[in-house]
Amino acid sequence: MSCAAVVSPASAGAVPFDAWTTDRAERFEAAAQRMLPAADAVPQRLHQAMRYAVLDGGKRVRPLLVYAGGGVTGEGNGVGRAELVGQFLLNPRTTQLGGYAGGGLAGVFANGADNGYLVLMVGIESRPGGRGGWFVEAGVGGGARFAAGYRWRKLPPGWRVQR
Repeated sequence: MSCAAVVSPASAGAVPFDAWTTDRAERFEAAAQRMLPAADAVPQRLHQAMRYAVLDGGKRVRPLLVYAGGGVTGEGNGVGRAELVGQFLLNPRTTQLGGYAGGGLAGVFANGADNGYLVLMVGIESRPGGRGGWFVEAGVGGGARFAAGYRWRKLPPGWRVQR
């Protein structure tokens, strides 16, 4: 049973929502498997963490939103951007407003072309040692970038949450 449909200007009709999400999730999974390094490649721990961050279950909403955006703009295959970044608190003991810096790799995928580049950023976050907080950041990587939002964290067992 389909409760919604997605209409793409590139396709002349509606596609049942569940079929569309399954197809796009499989496309994303295949592309991510192809582009990420093998889990047993050196350094193993880093590559295992990268694969977990991208491929582990429950991480398919953003890629589906990107595919939907590509369908609305006429790009039938979708246009996407994926990032793998590390952020480092400049003062991890602060419980108020804290600064951070980060860097990593990003890729833009459009019409079968893959373009990768380096990402560098600086930002300010509320409650940096807690389970979540508001943030504002600026950086470079494929152009200027500015972001603001709320970040949730899943902390390791035994991690002391700062209040």
